[in-house]
Amino acid sequence: MKRPITPTSVEKVMREDDFIVSKTDLKGRITYGNRVFIEFSGYDERELLGAQHNIIRHPDMPRAVFKLLWDAIQDKRECNAYVKNMAKDGSFYWVFANVTPSFDRDGNVVGYFSVRRKPGASGLKTAGDLYRAMLEAEQRAGARDAIAASTKILTDLLAEKGMSYDELVLAI
Repeated sequence: MKRPITPTSVEKVMREDDFIVSKTDLKGRITYGNRVFIEFSGYDERELLGAQHNIIRHPDMPRAVFKLLWDAIQDKRECNAYVKNMAKDGSFYWVFANVTPSFDRDGNVVGYFSVRRKPGASGLKTAGDLYRAMLEAEQRAGARDAIAASTKILTDLLAEKGMSYDELVLAI
């Protein structure tokens, strides 16, 4: 049985020249992780390969962001997002992620490919504030209505700014 991980306030900060790379199958199971992914996640390669990518999901991340990401990549579109991840030791690290579907020669999606880099400070502040508001809405709404509640926070902001989520994250 997997031991639950308790989040800590210890932050790992990516270096400017770091790129975290991972690949998953269609179900989100990790099929590849580069050395930087292994380093920041705190897991060894044996623990990562075959594990669900959400093994590094931080509880501070609103569920609606992951729904948005999965909706995009399952629709054969790329998605950019600020993501707070949690390492095996409970520490956290922020990334700016680009997630894309991987295609075979016939155009069928065969998996997903993600490249993450160090996020900008202004983007982190904006994403952090937005995600806190979304998470609070999820917690107030309860499990059944959580995604709808936080999606409303996000869609209201995007409507106010007149942009898509990708446009927002690329602009901040």
